[in-house]
Amino acid sequence: MSAQSEHQTIPLSVLLRRELVNEKSEKPEVAVVHGEASECKKGEDFTMLKTECQRVVGDGVSTYSVFALFDGHNGSAAAIYAKENLLNNVLSAIPADLNRDEWISALPRALVAGFVKTDKDFQQKAQSSGTTVTFVIIEGCFITVASVGDSRCILETFEGGVYYLSADHRLESNEEERVRITSSGGEVGRLNTGGGAEVGPLRCWPGGLCLSRSIGDMDVGEFIVPVPYVKQVKLSTAGGRVVISSDGVWDALTAEMALNCCRGMSAEAAAPHIVKEALQAKGLRDDTTCIVIDILPQEKPPTSMPTQKKPVKKMLKSFFRKKSSESSYIDKEYMEPDVVQELYEEGSAMLSERLETKYPLCNMFKLFICAVCQVEIKPGEGISIHEGAPNPGRLRPWDGPFLCLSCQEKKEAMEGKRTSDRLSSGSD
Repeated sequence: MSAQSEHQTIPLSVLLRRELVNEKSEKPEVAVVHGEASECKKGEDFTMLKTECQRVVGDGVSTYSVFALFDGHNGSAAAIYAKENLLNNVLSAIPADLNRDEWISALPRALVAGFVKTDKDFQQKAQSSGTTVTFVIIEGCFITVASVGDSRCILETFEGGVYYLSADHRLESNEEERVRITSSGGEVGRLNTGGGAEVGPLRCWPGGLCLSRSIGDMDVGEFIVPVPYVKQVKLSTAGGRVVISSDGVWDALTAEMALNCCRGMSAEAAAPHIVKEALQAKGLRDDTTCIVIDILPQEKPPTSMPTQKKPVKKMLKSFFRKKSSESSYIDKEYMEPDVVQELYEEGSAMLSERLETKYPLCNMFKLFICAVCQVEIKPGEGISIHEGAPNPGRLRPWDGPFLCLSCQEKKEAMEGKRTSDRLSSGSD
């Protein structure tokens, strides 16, 4: 009896609960404060600002924030539709029973699926407008950004580093996207005014869009894809400032100019000041929108970046180099340890590459559920996303994730296969 009294047994559930509490107490608590400003020219810019979003994790609740900028063109329908539906489409692609780390790891694939589903659903409405999207999810010190188009998201840490978290899909500056379009059968060129004279930026033909990726734009062919570039980083506990702006800002200001002009201001004051600086530089030529987000340790007052100007490190590298296993925008030779940790970076326009996963499929994708639109796949209709891959490696046609027939058609159209297949079948 005395031995039993000295070694009291504790239920496993109690131990797990204690461990969960300890884990929560060790997580750095951060405050997310933001400001927004916009000057309207066409009325096609829209924003999403959602803070304190909650999801149940075990016995507790995890909190995250969502910020997004939608810059429409040829009308506002696509931007409005994406604003109303994209977040739900992303969240529906994440299994409900994931813990915090699994949820963060699942975000890049879920964002790809959500962007493609939003585009697919919108195009079924026979709307011809399109929109760029820069979509940011902040969970603690983790920042995940998905982008199509030419709006831009930059990050400045409190230690002074500056990082691009988005890609620019303008054909004028993105050589890899030009190669992708031409190799799929599309054409890239400037507007021909007659007599051989060409003017304006490089555009994709048919349609004449100067962007290579967007949501919508069903009238410009299958070469304009909705598959986003995704980057995920983890901040140090010191925090940092995120700036999301439409091209109305970036056509007038560099990243350094935007950050320097509002240094020492709160996020609420910084956003309208960046817009003001852009308008003073080039005037109101386009909708000009800016969102500023400060990620601060909870004990710090929400006054944003230091008032003294700190030297901005020159770490803004090209968006458009070949991706490698050591790919990084951060020049680690000049970085201090534990400032920003890169967790994920991928910009491929190929859907099969983007839905690959290092995690067990049972955790990332539900069997007999389409990985994109989340509908139940009927027996005999499911198609592996790796079906027909030129270099499948160890992957087999019956390996998941799977797509329904409709999403498989969407995938083939984005890869430029559907048109050639129809032509070949029609000539038989």
